[in-house]
Amino acid sequence: MASNGTFLACNSLKDDKDLKFLLKGSQLLKVKSSSWRKERFYKLQEDCKTIWQESKKVLRSPESQIFSIEDIRDVRSGHKTEGMEKYAKDVPEYRCFSIIFKDQRKNLDLIASSEDDANHWIAGLGKIIAHSNSMNQKQKLQHWIHTCLRKADKNKDNKMSLKELKDFLKEVNIEVDDYHAKKIFQHCDKSKTEALEDDEIEEFYKILTERKEIDSIFQMYSDPEGFMSCQNLVRFLYEVQQEEDAVVAAPALIQRYEPNERAKRGNAMTKDGFLMYLLSDEGNIFNPSHRKVYQDMTQPLSHYLVSSSHNTYLMEDQITGPSSTEAYIRALTKGCRCVELDCWDGPNSEPVIYHGYTLTSKILFSDVIKAIKNYAFQTSPYPVIISLENHCSVEQQKVMAQHMTTILQDMLLVAPVDGNKSQFPSPEQLKGKILVKGKKLSRQEDPTNGNNNLEAEDVSDEDEAAEIEDESVKTKVEQKGKSDTLKLAKELSDTVVYCKSVHFEGFDDPSHPRAFYEMSSFSESKALKLAQESGTSFIHHNIRHLSRIYPAGWRTDSSNYSPVDLWNVGCQIVALNFQTAGTEMDVYQGRFQDNGFSGYVLKPEFLRDEQTKFNPKSITEGTWGTKKKLLLRIISGQQLPKVNKSKNSIVDPKVTIEIHGVQQDNNKKQTKVIENNGFNPNWNEEFTFDIEIPALALVRFVVEDFDMSTKNDFIGQYTLPFTSLKQGYRHIHLLTKNGDPYSSSTLFVFVNIQDCE
Repeated sequence: MASNGTFLACNSLKDDKDLKFLLKGSQLLKVKSSSWRKERFYKLQEDCKTIWQESKKVLRSPESQIFSIEDIRDVRSGHKTEGMEKYAKDVPEYRCFSIIFKDQRKNLDLIASSEDDANHWIAGLGKIIAHSNSMNQKQKLQHWIHTCLRKADKNKDNKMSLKELKDFLKEVNIEVDDYHAKKIFQHCDKSKTEALEDDEIEEFYKILTERKEIDSIFQMYSDPEGFMSCQNLVRFLYEVQQEEDAVVAAPALIQRYEPNERAKRGNAMTKDGFLMYLLSDEGNIFNPSHRKVYQDMTQPLSHYLVSSSHNTYLMEDQITGPSSTEAYIRALTKGCRCVELDCWDGPNSEPVIYHGYTLTSKILFSDVIKAIKNYAFQTSPYPVIISLENHCSVEQQKVMAQHMTTILQDMLLVAPVDGNKSQFPSPEQLKGKILVKGKKLSRQEDPTNGNNNLEAEDVSDEDEAAEIEDESVKTKVEQKGKSDTLKLAKELSDTVVYCKSVHFEGFDDPSHPRAFYEMSSFSESKALKLAQESGTSFIHHNIRHLSRIYPAGWRTDSSNYSPVDLWNVGCQIVALNFQTAGTEMDVYQGRFQDNGFSGYVLKPEFLRDEQTKFNPKSITEGTWGTKKKLLLRIISGQQLPKVNKSKNSIVDPKVTIEIHGVQQDNNKKQTKVIENNGFNPNWNEEFTFDIEIPALALVRFVVEDFDMSTKNDFIGQYTLPFTSLKQGYRHIHLLTKNGDPYSSSTLFVFVNIQDCE
C-alpha cells in the first residue's frame, strides 16, 4: 500500500529540490495584523496532498492543523494581498508570499526567513497544484482512495485488518454490514493471514471501483476478448452519443485514452480506455466546444448578457461586513465583467469605497483600481465595466479621475472606438478595455463628441445605499438630508464614454428615441414589474440600451434574486452578490460557463431582433426555436463527499433535476433516496421534461443528503445551459457550494433530446 499510496506528484517530482524542501518543512512567519506576526512551522505531508501547520491553540483538533493542496486557488508572491499591503510593507517583497483559498477562508499571509525559502514554497506549491490539475479522473480516484486507505491504516503497518477495512469503507462514504465486509475481506485475503497487503489491497481496490453500469454498455459494443473495435466505437459515438464527427473522433479517442498498448496498436479500446473516455472532457455532459469562445463577438455590446457583480467590494453582508480588494479579485477571476464601486470622501483627500451609511469597512479607491488593473483580463480578454456610484466632493472626484487615468492608462476607454457614434461597439472591438459607467455633465450631451469647457455642475444623484431597509441606515440618510442632486466634476464626467447613467423615464417614444449610450439601473422589484407588465417593450429597450439590475434594499444579508426572468427580457447587467453561494449563483455561473467563460453570452436572435414580438410571460407561436423533449436517466453517483464529518455518518443521497427558464419550462423532479451509500449509489431512474424555449433554459442537477427530521444537506450541484447539453452516456462533474470542482465526485447519466411534434 505504501508505494501505491504515495501521491503521484511525489513520484514524478521525487528529485525536485523544491518538493524536497517542502517535505522537510520550514519555519514561516504568519501575519494577521500589525501587532500579530508569529513564527509557525509548515510542512508538506508525505501524501504530497496536505500541508501541516503548527498551532499554539489549546484543544485544537489535528484535522484543523491540516489543509489540502486542492483547497488552494492561488499562491501569490510579494505584497499581493490586502494583509501583506497593510502589515508587511517593512519586509522585502521577495521574502513574502500568500496562499489564497478557494472557499471563503481568509488568505494565509506568510513571510519566509530568506528569498530562497520563499522561492521553494512558491515554486513547490505551484508544481504540485499544476500536477494535481493535470491528473485524469482515474488518477484522481486512485489517489483519493489511497489517501483514505492511509487514514484507515491506524498502526501504519501497510496492511489492512478487517476492522481497518470497515473504517476505510466509512471513510469513503459507504455503509457495509459486517457480513458483506467480511465476505469482501475473505475474498481478497488469498494469503489467509487475516490482513490484506500489496496485491490483495489492489484486488480490493478493483472490487471497490468496479463500474458494472459501464461494463454492461461496453459489452454491447465489444468482442468476446474484451476489445471494442474502432468501427464499433464509431457506431457507439454516432448512434448513442449523437457525435456527428464520430469517424474522425474515434481513432483520436483511442490514442488519447486507451492505456493498453496492444489495443492501441490494433486501433481498439478496452474497458479501461472506455471508462477513461467517459470520465474525460469528451464524456462530459457540458459540450467541450462551448469551453472556448464560439459565439459571434462582433455585435453591439447591448446584444450580450454580461456577468455582473453587485457591491463587489463586500465579502459578506451589506451592513457590517468587511470590504476588500480581494472581493474584486475573486469576482474578476470568476469571469465577472461589470464591477461596482461605491465612492465616498475619505481622509487625506483619498476617496474610499464602502457601503454608505453602514458599518462595512472602508478601502482605498486607488487600491481597488490597482486590483482591477491587475486582474481584469486574467480570465477573459473582453471589456470590464466599472459601475461608479459617486458620493464624493468635486475635489475627490478629480482624484478618482486622476487615479483611473494614471493607474489604468491605455486600458481606460476615453474616446469612442473607430468614431462609432450611432451604436455600441462590440466586445471584440473593446477587448482589453475598461469602460466607466457613471453620470455625465448635461452640456456634454453626447459623450461621444469630445469635451467642452464646463468645470462642474449639478447632476441627478443615484443613491442605492439609501434604499437599504435597515433602521440605522434610514436614520443616517435622514440626518444627512438626502439631496436629489450632486455636483459632478468635468474630469470624472470625461471618463464616461458609452455608459451614461440616467434615471428611467419610461420606454422610448419612437419619435424621440433616447441616445443609445444612456443606460438606467433598476431595483429587482422594479425590473420584475416591467418584465411582468411590459415584457416585449423591455426586450425592445434592451436591444439598443444597456440595463443594470441590482438586488432589493431588504437583502441586507447579501441574498440573491433569480436572474433568469430578467435575462428572459434581455437585461444585460443583472448584478448578483458574488460572495453568496446558493441556487441563484449556481444558475448564474452555469449561464456564464458558456462561450468560453468569457463573461459575455450572446442573446438569442429573438431577443435581438428589432421586429420581435416575443414575450416570455405569454408565449405565442413564433420563431423562438423548436420545442424539445428532454429525457434524462440518472444512473449512478461516484465518490460523493461526506457532508457530516462525524466518522460514522454516511450520506443518503438523492438527486433533484431543476429546469430554469420561461415560466412554462420551470420544473423540478427528484429521484428516490439511496440509504447509506455516498460511494457508488445507483438510482437508474428516468425523467422527461418538455422545453418550450430551449435557448433560455438551464438545467441544474442537485445532490443532497436526505434527512427526515431537518433540512437536507447540500452535497454538490452542476448547472448548464440546455443548449450546451451533450447527448448519450455522460458524466456530470459536481461542484461545491462555492462553485469549485470536487476532485472525483460525479453523477453518471443518460441524455436524449427529441424535437416535440
